[in-house]
Amino acid sequence: MRQEADAAAQRVGPAGALPDPVLRVELMNINNYGSNASPSLLPSRVGETKYTVMQTLPLWGKRDLRRDAAAADANQAAARTDVTWADLAARIKSSYAEYYRAAGTERLTREVLDLISRLEQIAQARYAGGLVPQQDAIRAQLEQTAMRLELVGLENEKRQLRARLNGLLARDAGAPLADPQDLRPLPTLAISDAATLAERARERNPQLQAELARLAGAQKSRDLTWRNRYPDLLVGVAPSQMGSRITQWGVMFEVNIPLQQESRRAQEREADAMVGAARSRSEALSNQLLGELAANLSAFDAARRTESLIKAQLLPQSELSLQSSLSGYESGKVDFATLLEAQRQIRKARQELLKARVEAQLRVADIERILGEDL
Repeated sequence: MRQEADAAAQRVGPAGALPDPVLRVELMNINNYGSNASPSLLPSRVGETKYTVMQTLPLWGKRDLRRDAAAADANQAAARTDVTWADLAARIKSSYAEYYRAAGTERLTREVLDLISRLEQIAQARYAGGLVPQQDAIRAQLEQTAMRLELVGLENEKRQLRARLNGLLARDAGAPLADPQDLRPLPTLAISDAATLAERARERNPQLQAELARLAGAQKSRDLTWRNRYPDLLVGVAPSQMGSRITQWGVMFEVNIPLQQESRRAQEREADAMVGAARSRSEALSNQLLGELAANLSAFDAARRTESLIKAQLLPQSELSLQSSLSGYESGKVDFATLLEAQRQIRKARQELLKARVEAQLRVADIERILGEDL
């Protein structure tokens, strides 16, 4: 995309340049009628040679309009480069967050597997003492098997995410990639920042800038189409040679006659329609982006509040419930089903915490894609 933008930038200068001049050579009376000389194609041996040097001069500011239209195309290409980078950066950020979630879920599952193994040992000891039925130990083993099956799926998901990240980073799909250790710090955002972020999106979103450049180019093309109602000028200098001497000089002027008015009116209507289409496209994109921005900001706020609530209340409560259930089971006051349920509750709380953190990262990545820059 950078190379295409560079190519578009190189077209700006030539768009406003004058066309190449034309040299015309006319050999007259090559059979040398009226003289004793034999026919010839050499300028000095024909009756008369006329040289004409002609240059077309576009008038009425047409060259400037062509240059401005090419500059708008170059701006559009540069904006498309920014669009590509913003999209690629957002996909990398999102894939990394998903990779972190998969790795975090795997670590959590292994921790739970260790916990279930300890619970199985407790159940086996109590069963050996005749305090609980054998079903308790069997249920612990079933829970461990379910955890191991889940680990197989998580390992597969991690491999897929590693391949995706390597592809986004232009690396071999099987290249080694370490497990993520932490997520990047999140910016401070609130619902009240919606107006400020919307203004930043209007000013800096690369997709919107590309559409605005397209609109500017359509407007310049429309103006050029209207200027084509007026003729261009062709000027020339015409020296004439007889023998080996220049004997006469002449000048010439030529203009095209714009008679095909119906054709030009159709071209003007087409240019007007293209301007209207570009304006509608930019307005529709602006509305779409601002809607996405508001939705992502709301989702980010909900994820942060969810994370705070889980940390402050749900997770401590789940840990307390597990400890209480474990003590109760060891003393025979709580059955094994209650202990397993307490274990599932704390696991769910930790998963929800991880999910909320990753969700906030995903929403920030989308917001930064819309803004076209990091927060």
